[in-house]
Amino acid sequence: MSAVIEGSLLLNKNPSNISEVVSEHKICAPFELDQMVYESQQAFEVWSKTPAPERAKCLARAAQLYADHKEHYSKILHKENGKPLDEARGEIQEVIDTLEFFAGEGRRLYGMVGNSEMPDKSIFTTREPIGPALLITAWNFPAAVPSWKAAPCLIAGNSFILKPSEHAPLSGKIFIDVLNESGLPHGVAQLAVGGADIAKNLLARDEIKIVSFTGSTTVGREIATEAARSFKKCALELGGKNSCIVMDDANLELVQEGLIWGAYGTAGQRCTSTSRLIINKSTFSKISKPFQESISKLYDIANNRPSDKYCPIITAKQLRKVDDLVKEAIAEGAELVCGGKILDDGSHQGYFYEPTILKVKPDMKIAKTEVFGPVLSVIELDEPKPEAFLEQAVAIANDINYGLSNAIYTENVNLGMKSLRRLESGLVYLNAPTIGAECGGASFFGGWKQTGNGSREGGVAALDTYTQYKTISIDYSASLQKAQISNYRND
Repeated sequence: MSAVIEGSLLLNKNPSNISEVVSEHKICAPFELDQMVYESQQAFEVWSKTPAPERAKCLARAAQLYADHKEHYSKILHKENGKPLDEARGEIQEVIDTLEFFAGEGRRLYGMVGNSEMPDKSIFTTREPIGPALLITAWNFPAAVPSWKAAPCLIAGNSFILKPSEHAPLSGKIFIDVLNESGLPHGVAQLAVGGADIAKNLLARDEIKIVSFTGSTTVGREIATEAARSFKKCALELGGKNSCIVMDDANLELVQEGLIWGAYGTAGQRCTSTSRLIINKSTFSKISKPFQESISKLYDIANNRPSDKYCPIITAKQLRKVDDLVKEAIAEGAELVCGGKILDDGSHQGYFYEPTILKVKPDMKIAKTEVFGPVLSVIELDEPKPEAFLEQAVAIANDINYGLSNAIYTENVNLGMKSLRRLESGLVYLNAPTIGAECGGASFFGGWKQTGNGSREGGVAALDTYTQYKTISIDYSASLQKAQISNYRND
């Protein structure tokens, strides 16, 4: 395991080299959680009254602190969850970009001004903070995802407690430390380390007014149920089963580059990873051999050593789950094209699974289930007519419980644009892989169906989770005016 609990101590281990303890953390005791919740309440009273442009200065200082120590934090992240150093650097840059973006929103927490139906009366609506928030984050983006949640939470005027994954707590601790060093009042940003019991304890507190969770659909459903008991604002970013559609006219070199990154970046351990390739049989035959040659370079089997572009599986449990799903698929009739075995179960260094390609049928379990590993399921069609192929491919892509990210490769702009409208997912890409969401005002991150509950992260829509609307009516007519009555006319 990448996390080992010994009494009240959590040992954070490198999944690439499980003999290496990256950090040690004290698990929060119940009385410490009581204190955290109390301090979060007290801090909210102070922070919510701080002008938003002043709050923004703390976010800007935090962004600068990350920029000043980017390489150091990248190397820590690289060790903590095994992510390649280039990916780790990109994630820390995402933290910087997110903090800078929401610092800018400190001058743009816009409301709305409307016209009253009555004279001498004004109506406008403002965004207001809600209260202490609980942020529960995953291990695969242990720095970026906390920033996606915390930055809009803070700029809106809320306090929060971050509960990071026990498999990658150090990046979360660093994030809280940097925020506090940037000048946040005491108690505005706090860290709660431990397992699922810590999250359950905090989630049950009436004092917590918001919960934002990134993780599995199964756990998300449990969190939504508990949050509903006290009517907490609830934001869920859950699973995915993402398709890449490749039309016959696509740039096949670009397709291969996109598939390597989309299916095997972070060893497939992203909710946006490319899980399914929908392609004509004749077109797949053109890329199959060079594609296999490319992914075989991700791990040097002869010397039992990953390339610097390949990521370990986070835990032994997840490694077994990936292997079990592949074995079940083969037993169900899937054709193993390449891969399909555990490369290192921790006996040598870390947890590694071979980059895998399976040919499957659309109704097979593995074609419907999120694997969260380096496994690409290929669904071959045999339809030479582009319009007919697209109809079949989009129908297969949409026939799934998830709706996070889909991609299509084609040089036909008309069919490409039609597919973008028809694909049932919160994210769609034309001539780009299913992973790689940017942060910024127009880039909203989130999905449809069982991928979440409609909340969004990464752009201005994230503010909807952490604010509530207040409509203010000001009547300066010096007379009683009754809405829908005073201006009623019986013609």
